[in-house]
Amino acid sequence: MTSEQKYADRSFRSPMGIAGGVLLLAIGGWLVGDAVANGTGRTPWVALAALLFAAPLLIAFTIRPVVYASQTRMLVRNPFRSITIPWAAVETVRAGYSSEVLAGGRKFQLWSVPVSLRARKRAARQAARATAEDPFGRGPRALRLRPDAPLRAPADQAVDDLRELAERHASDEGAKGEVSVRWAYEIIAPAAVGGVALAVLLAAG
Repeated sequence: MTSEQKYADRSFRSPMGIAGGVLLLAIGGWLVGDAVANGTGRTPWVALAALLFAAPLLIAFTIRPVVYASQTRMLVRNPFRSITIPWAAVETVRAGYSSEVLAGGRKFQLWSVPVSLRARKRAARQAARATAEDPFGRGPRALRLRPDAPLRAPADQAVDDLRELAERHASDEGAKGEVSVRWAYEIIAPAAVGGVALAVLLAAG
């Protein structure tokens, strides 16, 4: 069983980030395929080296980020690191201009929970409108808004959910332990190889 399967009770990721990453990879693959098929001289090799360099970075920043949450801990998968945080080690989860978790005296960003100031303002307007039209929250307008139009921005709601999980399970026996960090060498290594190959090919003219 992989670590991601162990923490896959709930997951938090950015659908827009994934869609953008897939689109960019598809465009890059098409351009490189065309260069390999029709290019001359060093062009196919430069294109392949550029793909080897760029593809892992695109995956790292768009498709890879996710937060997995279970009853015992959260697994934060950022572009170049995976951080395992038992709930008892979580000090707080918060969202300002970015989403982050404080644990073990350190701060880690949650790349898969991007903060959108526009979404936050839109949710605030919806909440204000619902309150103004029915300050007691009993009218049909407020009742309709609650299930259909969230009064919290997605990032703020995800942070609230993670904070609630941390508070609920912090005292569980299985939720104790130390924060551990693992570098994503499966991303770093191919990008480094591609970067070196690209630099050598460009330097060779």
